Amino acid sequence: MSEFSVPGMSTVEVGGRERTFTAVGSENSGDLILVFHGSKQNGRKHRAFTGRAFDRLAENGGATVVYLDGYRGNWNDARRQSFFPARMENMDDVGFARAVIQKFGSQRRVFAVGYSNGGQMVMRLIHEAPELLAGAAIFAATKPTPESFLLPEPAPAPVPMPVLLIHGTKDPIVAYQGGRLKWWAEKMFKVGGTALSMPQTARYFAERNGITAAPITTKLPAAEAKTSLERTEYREEGKPPVVLYTVHGGGHTIPGPGKAPAFFLGRTNRDADAAQLVADLFRIPVRG
Repeated sequence: MSEFSVPGMSTVEVGGRERTFTAVGSENSGDLILVFHGSKQNGRKHRAFTGRAFDRLAENGGATVVYLDGYRGNWNDARRQSFFPARMENMDDVGFARAVIQKFGSQRRVFAVGYSNGGQMVMRLIHEAPELLAGAAIFAATKPTPESFLLPEPAPAPVPMPVLLIHGTKDPIVAYQGGRLKWWAEKMFKVGGTALSMPQTARYFAERNGITAAPITTKLPAAEAKTSLERTEYREEGKPPVVLYTVHGGGHTIPGPGKAPAFFLGRTNRDADAAQLVADLFRIPVRG
């Protein structure tokens, strides 16, 4: 594996602004994975936050992994009531994604992976530019309710795609049960509005893919005492699947080898590796 950029130094121009990113892997290898960080992060910090787990997807040429940098720590996401600088200055983050895809070759399969605010950005891409994506993974983010969802007008026709969702039942910031963020989180992260629960979010994406079959839920073996995983699969022949991993006891974190998060984010599950779950669902080859 080779990292062919210096963190924060590779750039594309979007709307007269220079936007930065870090790419890992061979420039012409396999699939393209766009990673969108959470609020108050950047690509470099998020890469460390996840223990560089997603770098593994680039190790044998299976993918090029690109960690994009938001504007002043945020993405101009899908939530209508966001009021951080990326929204107030109307940053063209959909254009940013397009520019990166064009830079690395638009003929490749492209997958978008997002955590928290980055997950909301992935939802915006799914609805505003679905033709760009072959699949999406959303961590610690639930779909805004219709009155809080920022949709383009007119909205493009839905493009069915596989969707991976991961969320902790004890997420102290984005509640698994949906609703509003706590007052302190709204103030800290400069967002508002309401959201669906995570099970409702999974059902929404399944219906968007045309899946009418009932989901199948499986409890997974747990080596840990304080968190455990449950997999809910929406599958129907000929239609892209939607898979939800519920992390019982998990916080506003991503399962895997990442460093211990700030205490207020809650627990991280170590039984699963989110990067491997991405590779499995999207069939990205990974060297063991």
